[in-house]
Amino acid sequence: MPEKNRWLFRGYEPGTSLSATRNVLPREHRMNGRVNGTLKPDITSSELQQRIAELEGMLAERELALTAAQRREEHLRAALDSLHERTVRHYRQFQSLRAVNQAITACLDLRLTLNIVLNHVTTHLDIDAATILLLNPHTQTLEYAAGRGFRSTQMQHARVRLGESYAGRAAQERCLVSVDNVCHEGGCARVSLMEEEGLTAYYGVPLIARGQVKGVLELFRHTPLMPDQEWLDFLEALSRHTALALDNAELFDRLQRSNDELLQAYDATIEGWARALELRDAETEGHSRRVTGLTMMLARAMGIGEEELVHIRRGAILHDIGKMAIPDAILLKSGPLTNEEQAIMRQHPVYAYEWLSAVPFLQPALDIPYCHHERWDGTGYPRGLKSEDIPLAARIFAVVDVWDALCSDRPYRKGWSAPQVQDYLRAQAGTHLDPHIVRIFLQMIENT
Repeated sequence: MPEKNRWLFRGYEPGTSLSATRNVLPREHRMNGRVNGTLKPDITSSELQQRIAELEGMLAERELALTAAQRREEHLRAALDSLHERTVRHYRQFQSLRAVNQAITACLDLRLTLNIVLNHVTTHLDIDAATILLLNPHTQTLEYAAGRGFRSTQMQHARVRLGESYAGRAAQERCLVSVDNVCHEGGCARVSLMEEEGLTAYYGVPLIARGQVKGVLELFRHTPLMPDQEWLDFLEALSRHTALALDNAELFDRLQRSNDELLQAYDATIEGWARALELRDAETEGHSRRVTGLTMMLARAMGIGEEELVHIRRGAILHDIGKMAIPDAILLKSGPLTNEEQAIMRQHPVYAYEWLSAVPFLQPALDIPYCHHERWDGTGYPRGLKSEDIPLAARIFAVVDVWDALCSDRPYRKGWSAPQVQDYLRAQAGTHLDPHIVRIFLQMIENT
């Protein structure tokens, strides 16, 4: 074959580039062909188009799968966000209930506890205002106890009878009463007040403890609320805790009243003992009452606290109670006592100790009945205690006892004048009496 024709057959002409040679090949020869000395087409045009269509389908399917995956991811993220929000909300509700429980167990002030409850109610239930009404069992009336979120103080004067208004219905029927718009519903004596406050929605929850209605928790909103079950469950839990707080406060109040009545009965009893002794020994009539008053004044002047003053008062009242065991022949003898009679008389502090120490309630008051005849220099009785070994309450009382005894008339002498008794106390300071207490007592007498 001629040289020129041979190059033309191969698509190459001397002087041209290899790339130009490719362009002169037939189209089907230029598609995916191999040049290994000969040209062979690997795929036809129709097959290529079919493959392109397949690839485009695969790409479309992948794009749809990717879109679906993105949507699933978005749904999963939304579900996680919702779960996180619910978890945080439940945790805050748990913290609220825990705080209310702590208030119930640690706080004895009912109004403070109720304000804590209302704070959590308005914070976690999306409520604009709230009140707690307590049931007065004597008048069968719900009365305002605490409130939050109101502009005026008119709600504090609320008085609702059982069966009347929404709160009265909630208490009587023992169920939740809810009203979306109180202006349309009516049936509430406080509708005008709620309108002035701009309140529309109302929820009343009875507070029930141990089967008894203690009051009603009232919730108010400016706009209607569509509560879900979670909201209702939390409201129910709060109402149970609030009812428990009310019940605990009522129990504590009854216990405190009973304790006060018991203390009054104890005090009346020991005053009766002292009065019985004075009736037996007419010479000392009024003595216990006078020395008790002065002893309390002196103890306060010395800075003794109120808790200790209670025991000092009882000890002063009972200071001579041991004389109940002294025979009349000795106690009521008009003349001087013999040595044997004095020895018997000096046993009355011991009798007082033996009698009163058996009463736990009176044990803190024993210092005065047992030790008020002890002397600063150690020459007193019954134990011969000296200086500060003598209980402080007894040292205080001893000064007052000497003052009253010398100022009072006796069958065998007239009472001394105040200056005479003051001089005597100064003379006895450091021997019979505590000198520091004598100084304070004399200052107190001069200032009264």
